[in-house]
Amino acid sequence: MEVVIVPDAETGGRFVAEGIARLVGLKPDALLGVATGSTPLPVYRALAALVSGGEADLSRVRIAQLDEYVGLPARHPESYRSVLAREVLEPLGLGPEAFLGPDTTAADLPAACRAYEQALAAAGGVDLQLLGIGGDGHIGFNEPCSSLASRTRIKTLTERTRGDNARFFGGDVEQVPRHVVTQGVGTILEARHVVLLATGAGKAEALAAAVEGPLAARCPASALQLHPHVTVVADEAAASRLDLADYFRHVLAGKPAWQALRPFGPSDGAHGSRARPGDGHGRSGTGSRVSIMSSDRDPSASSKAPTVRKPFFS
Repeated sequence: MEVVIVPDAETGGRFVAEGIARLVGLKPDALLGVATGSTPLPVYRALAALVSGGEADLSRVRIAQLDEYVGLPARHPESYRSVLAREVLEPLGLGPEAFLGPDTTAADLPAACRAYEQALAAAGGVDLQLLGIGGDGHIGFNEPCSSLASRTRIKTLTERTRGDNARFFGGDVEQVPRHVVTQGVGTILEARHVVLLATGAGKAEALAAAVEGPLAARCPASALQLHPHVTVVADEAAASRLDLADYFRHVLAGKPAWQALRPFGPSDGAHGSRARPGDGHGRSGTGSRVSIMSSDRDPSASSKAPTVRKPFFS
């Protein structure tokens, strides 16, 4: 697990967006798993700026939904399908044909969940999954004590999560649905690369539990400790409870040259094999600059160090 501490949310957003652009440069039809909420918005704004400025071509990218409310019509302004259309698809110039999501209006919701799992597999698996983290450590809508091997399924939201999301429903918690369909923790762990974003002091305790605490269903995000290629991007406020924050900064600043940047792409199994614990995908960074995707190459494997590519930002 790589922990990158950035000054603020906008810096983190640019950092992740440039990493995504680099991935898409290698795999133009990459399947990106996206999250909703306020945390990933700087990423989406930065991606849109890259596209509008001609610095990135995302025209063939596919978008996979992480979760969705049950009971909201697809056209409801706060359905996650609508939110993602406004915040991701339209700004990036993508049409509805680029979108994969569960059918939460189906009469048989368990069957719809299984169908979504099959659709993700048929699409070749998620190349990069963006996640936020809830104040109680949830990822997606996998609330505390969710199975760490869970698949896409129906979940009941905690009152804390409903209260957190009431701001999107005019502050009225009673308008927030009680049930959702979410990718399971086990489903999330099959993405080739997971990028967890955390901003603000309200996420500090949960982030510390996820990164430094024990593996426990009480904090579903702690399951990311099992994944071979996770990048945590946190602003200073969210990182304030990390006991090892100085160590993470030290490690990032002191990366040896042989750990030079190697963007994640087709050579790492982007034609359908999903990441599994033990597959050993990379670390990141070089010098005092930060990067999001890098080489796990053993320096003893060759006397010639890999070429150092330009970091996403200095």
